Amino acid sequence: MPSEKSQESVFDLPPRLQRKADPALIDRDERQFAAIARVLAAEVVRTQTRLAALQHEAVSGGQRALERDLEVQSLSARLRILRRFGLDACIGRMVDEEGIVTYIGRFGLADAAEERLLMDWRAPASAPFFAATAAHPLGLTSRRRYRWCEGRVVDYWDEVFADDGIDHRAALDDQSAFIASLGESRSPKMRDVLATIQSDQDAIIRADSRGALVVDGGPGTGKTVVALHRAAYLLYADPRVQAGHGGLLFVGPHRPYVDYVDDVLPGLGEDGALVCAVNDLVDGGDVWEEDDPEVRRLLGDGRVVDAVGVAVRLWQRPPRRRTPIETAWGTVVLGPAEWSEVFADADGLPHNALRVRAWERLPRRSGRPCRRRAARRRRRRRRVGRGLGRGVPFLASLG
Repeated sequence: MPSEKSQESVFDLPPRLQRKADPALIDRDERQFAAIARVLAAEVVRTQTRLAALQHEAVSGGQRALERDLEVQSLSARLRILRRFGLDACIGRMVDEEGIVTYIGRFGLADAAEERLLMDWRAPASAPFFAATAAHPLGLTSRRRYRWCEGRVVDYWDEVFADDGIDHRAALDDQSAFIASLGESRSPKMRDVLATIQSDQDAIIRADSRGALVVDGGPGTGKTVVALHRAAYLLYADPRVQAGHGGLLFVGPHRPYVDYVDDVLPGLGEDGALVCAVNDLVDGGDVWEEDDPEVRRLLGDGRVVDAVGVAVRLWQRPPRRRTPIETAWGTVVLGPAEWSEVFADADGLPHNALRVRAWERLPRRSGRPCRRRAARRRRRRRRVGRGLGRGVPFLASLG
């Protein structure tokens, strides 16, 4: 008959893993999980109470109304993630060289005394948990990852970074959390890999957000799931999308793909990103399935890119007569020589490069100085584009 302690235990290890149930290995976790459970329950009540008070608050408008709505939005998101996860919000723990144990969670959690019970996985202090390796332990002596099932820990894996490779507080086995995850059955929805992120994946997730980041790899190598984790990280860490200053758009190739991945970000603690398919970005962008197998084969041939490039260049021809263009400062008439200058080297430049240079040269050819502020310059370009779209069909294809 199981003891009272085993009934209350968060650990539900199968008989083959009973050696991992040694109190010397899991008592520290048991105490931490008990504290997390108490604070989670109190946090849910506190968030619900505050949210209800805000929703019943009477405001006439202005700045206070905006602040109230933003707080309601933040508290609603917080409540959703608190209700979605319980103790299984904790994905693992790390122990540093000073013996300090830090528990890593899908979201951050602290008690009333501001003692950190869960460190948000995206926080800088959590980075060693994902990035540490045997060659570069980053100040850690050990790392533990949990496997959860219905709110109970059914397995865990320890990795030791000590010089001698021995830590008597760790349960070592020959199967890592990553290898074990490969044996899990496939689900109808993509699952996050937060508990099994490897150091090379973490480097991509936490890479600097300036410029473009291209992640290349074959089918099934984890590009999509890493991109989703990066999206959740940027929503947390990038100041450009904080406090309502911006947003994040995740674009998939088609609707079935989006439906498959749309549950990952909420599981990572974020529901503020917009997720859509390519055809959702334009009106009338419905995509139909091609029934002809020969056409499908041709469309999948890499040479189609070259064929499209040739076809685009056929339309990059400057007008041969004077053409009036409606712009922000009035009607501008460009002659053949001016058009030729705008589209000089059209045959030697890629389409996108030519398009950028055309936008840069058009304001100069208008005879007006181009010394305005950047925002006004962008407005002019849009207005010029509308005029060119009406007057010069070949330029419309560039926009």
